[in-house]
Amino acid sequence: MSRAQNHEFQEWWNKQRQTNHDLLLSSDESSQLLTVDIHSPRPDRTVGKDRSRSARQLSWVCRLKFQQIAASLASVANSFLVLLRTANRRVTTPDSPADSSSSRLYRAIKVFLIVVLLLLCFELVAYFKGWHFSPPSVRSGELAELVYANWLHVRVNYLAPPLQSFTNVCIVLFLIQSVDRVVLVLGCFWIKFRRVKPKAVMEYKTTTSPSSSNVEEGNAEKVNLEDYPMVLLQIPMCNEREVYHQSIAAVCIQDWPNERMLVQVLDDSDDIEVQQLIKAEVNKWQQRGVPILYRHRLIRTGYKAGNLKSAMSCDYVKNYEFVAIFDSDFQPEPEFLKKTIPYFKGNDDLGLVQTRWSFVNKDENLLTRLQNINLSFHFEVEQQVNGVFINFFGFNGTAGVWRIKALEDCGGWLERTTVEDMDVAVRAHLCGWKFIYLNDVKCVCELPESYGAYKKQQHRWHSGPMQLFRMCFFDILRSKVSVTKKANLIFLFFLLRKLILPFYSFTLFCIILPLTMFLPEAQLPAWVVCYVPGIMSVLNILPAPRSFPFIVPYLLFENTMSVTKFNAMISGLFQFGSSYEWIVTKKLGRSSETDLIAFERGSVPLVPTTGLHRSASESGLEELTKLETTKKSGKKRRNRLYRKELVIAFVLLTASARSLLSAQGIHFYFLLFQGITFLVVGLDLIGEQVS
Repeated sequence: MSRAQNHEFQEWWNKQRQTNHDLLLSSDESSQLLTVDIHSPRPDRTVGKDRSRSARQLSWVCRLKFQQIAASLASVANSFLVLLRTANRRVTTPDSPADSSSSRLYRAIKVFLIVVLLLLCFELVAYFKGWHFSPPSVRSGELAELVYANWLHVRVNYLAPPLQSFTNVCIVLFLIQSVDRVVLVLGCFWIKFRRVKPKAVMEYKTTTSPSSSNVEEGNAEKVNLEDYPMVLLQIPMCNEREVYHQSIAAVCIQDWPNERMLVQVLDDSDDIEVQQLIKAEVNKWQQRGVPILYRHRLIRTGYKAGNLKSAMSCDYVKNYEFVAIFDSDFQPEPEFLKKTIPYFKGNDDLGLVQTRWSFVNKDENLLTRLQNINLSFHFEVEQQVNGVFINFFGFNGTAGVWRIKALEDCGGWLERTTVEDMDVAVRAHLCGWKFIYLNDVKCVCELPESYGAYKKQQHRWHSGPMQLFRMCFFDILRSKVSVTKKANLIFLFFLLRKLILPFYSFTLFCIILPLTMFLPEAQLPAWVVCYVPGIMSVLNILPAPRSFPFIVPYLLFENTMSVTKFNAMISGLFQFGSSYEWIVTKKLGRSSETDLIAFERGSVPLVPTTGLHRSASESGLEELTKLETTKKSGKKRRNRLYRKELVIAFVLLTASARSLLSAQGIHFYFLLFQGITFLVVGLDLIGEQVS
């Protein structure tokens, strides 16, 4: 039975559907009206006006960009012109008039440059003729093709194999030296992690010097004076016009009883005016009650070693137990003796306490920043690790305290080499004496700011060890020390770090790498050129973390210095004349006038002031004024060109051009930037610039 139809529901449903339909129509009309409003003519005129305004602004922006580009190009062109003018002003002179080995090396590098240029011209002709892609046959009829085919035959069969063998030897040496560097860094990390430090059995209170002149307590103070051993303080110098007053003042204000110390100013100056200035400074401190003596040798034999040897021959030296040595640009802190002497107490076999250097001018220019990286690694890693694990390292020649008995036991100062500090350290080590390095005790000094001064210093530092190695090799073998210490001295201390390092650095990156561009059958892997040296540079820069932005310049500059170090190593090993040449490193006296006045005020006069004292004891400012006047009237300094560096720069740039033909990316960039670095150094643009 079907249900009856509900008419009322049907009518309601129809009404609702009609209402919804009307609403839909009204919404469509409103949307159409909205569309018409948007596309009205008035907004079109506004858009056109905005478009015209944007085009005008775009033209101004383009003009500004073009002006900036033009200004940049003009700046680059101006810098290039300044560079050319600078190079034109600097006269090419020999690196050293008496340096015969330097002239030999220069002639050899110049011949190498000529050969490289000829090979580049030859390869360019072959490249444009397509012989790189389809080499000609030996049976070819044309003369040029026949010559190139024979060149390929000689290159593949006779030149590339020995070059590849030599390359492999240098790579092995490079890897051995890299492993040594990694081991040293790991040892330094272990020392830092375990907080290993030398320990002293006693400590001095860092107070005012307990001199009997300003103490009136009688016997109690005399008993305390017996705790202070007799110390001799030596300041060797030679024509140190700029820095003599700084070092003398810093040593004279040591927090140590005056009755228990004596300052020796060992002046080897041949300039009469400098002698008078140093004498006046010594008289000033004598009248203040400081026990200080002035010594001058009429005949300067043996350089610094002869100066120290002469001073130790005085009769009164037998009354002293220790001797502290400071070069003329070093300024020890007043508590230096109180921080170093306690380590000798209870250690009768301790012969040397060496402290760290800190540099007052490390941020002066790019050259001083790069030196700071090198020396920070030397002290923080090499000296500290060797001091902790084997109680031996090379004496740095200054900022150290020797037990006089240890010096006498090993034969004292000898004049046979230009590294008398390393010489006496090796002999003392062979006699069984131990060394301690204090990384926390720092002595302020000055870095050479000009490339010429730095180059001469590095030449002496790398030729002297080779002299010493030749002289003491058999002494090491005959000594009574253990086999381990003998092996460490011969293989690590001398061969690996003094001979192999400069040898492979120069041959691998300045000779072999350019040759492999012209002899592509002999290959130098990219990891040898870029990756491993980059990792080693990161390890070297860890002790100076603020210098990380200079990691690339450091890597390139170290390769540049390999020329000087290699030349010095060869001259010392084969006894060329330049190996015995001693040139005092030029200092500029970077301690400020405020430091000098602080030294002046740090010592209260202990003797009543007299007219003589006032005449001899001029203020620091007056002495600095006289010094500046003398500097202006003295010999004019100038920058110069360095021929070996310039020739090698052209060799590397020529090799980089050849690498483009072989599409060797990493090798090209390395050769390009290394060549530019050699060019900058050769033009003497890295250090102090003298206008």
